[in-house]
Parts: sequence; C-alpha cells; structure tokens
Amino acid sequence: MSEEHNAQVFRRWFEEGCSQGNLALIDELYSREYVTHALPPELPPNREGLKLFIGALRSGLPDLQIPVHALVAEGDRVMGRLSLAGTHSGTLLGIPATGRHVDVGLMIIARFDERGLWAEDWSAWDQLGLLQQVGAVPVPAGR
Repeated sequence: MSEEHNAQVFRRWFEEGCSQGNLALIDELYSREYVTHALPPELPPNREGLKLFIGALRSGLPDLQIPVHALVAEGDRVMGRLSLAGTHSGTLLGIPATGRHVDVGLMIIARFDERGLWAEDWSAWDQLGLLQQVGAVPVPAGR
C-alpha cells in the first residue's frame, strides 16, 4: 500500500477510534497478526489488548481526544507526534476521578503490512506527566 494510505489509516484510527470511541475500527484497520510494543505488561500485545487499553483510557477520560499534530510516512512506517487530552472524570489506572484536565505528549511509530493494515507499533508517552496532572504523583518543588 502507499505511504498516503498508511498515513490516512493512522489519522483515522486516532480521530475515529480513540477520540470518538469507535473501537470496532480495530478489527477493520489492524492486522489479525498485529503486535504492539506499547501496552502495559498485564495486557496482551494484540488487538484485544489494544481494545482493553483504549477502553480503559476512555473510561477514565470520557472526553478523550488524541489529535495528530504531525506525521511522517515513509515506506511501511508512519511516525506521529500526538497528544492525549481529556478530563479525569472516571477511574483511570486505578486512580479515582479528580475532575482535572490532563494533556500529555505521545509519539507513535506504526508499521503497516502489504495489505495496508496496521501490523506493529511502538510508542512513548508522558506517563509521569499524566500521573502528576491527576495528582497521583507530586510535582517536584520549583516546577
């Protein structure tokens, strides 16, 4: 598939899947052999684990938005700079709702297979910043 196709799938997942809560897109956009290197260790590194993880995020942040701020597509890879934002109005990572707004940075590299399906990914996001923003971890003095 083309780099343009892969970039469109990437954007669509974050706009419709994550930000609008359409988790059924996972079965449409992701390969059955999908492997992620981004989920917490207690979740399976596959489509089912991704559904559980995004579902849990949306439970804790019902107004979750994950906008794509920049992306680069080259060959079978797409790399994006995104943010994860929402209001902590449900239990998130075992932390009861605080009503606080969170906004943290996120980077994702996705690999697509020859059919144009999302096959594998890696991510890095500001988990400490998220915990600090909901008050679960103190912010160091002077910040």
